[in-house]
Amino acid sequence: EKVKDSMRVLLPVLLNKSHDSYDKIRAILLYIFSTNGTTQENLDKLIQNVHIESDSDMIRNWKYLDVPVISSFVAQQHKYVRRDRSKEETFQLSRWTPVIKDVMEDAIENKLDSKEWPYCSRCPPTWNGSGAV
Repeated sequence: EKVKDSMRVLLPVLLNKSHDSYDKIRAILLYIFSTNGTTQENLDKLIQNVHIESDSDMIRNWKYLDVPVISSFVAQQHKYVRRDRSKEETFQLSRWTPVIKDVMEDAIENKLDSKEWPYCSRCPPTWNGSGAV
């Protein structure tokens, strides 16, 4: 069951003095992973209220592993728009279509956004679909 308000569940754990600081860091990291990042202000407040300023690098260094610790409004807008596949014929065991299928179909149809996919060049205007480009 998905947690609706994860901050409401997280705060009692963080404010409990019987928990170790490493357990609190793990809880903050789980919150960051589940929300796909948090704001800089929210992270600073969490670190200050929990009194783990000396160990805050353990949280912030996850950015070097390409984990979005700090998210911004712009970064959240880049979700890939999924195609409607409700009318497609599916196999008995297939319930989910991966995003890569939509991306590959858009690449074949030359519909990828050049800002999000800068290395996927558009086909030349004279291309008629025959041969390699």
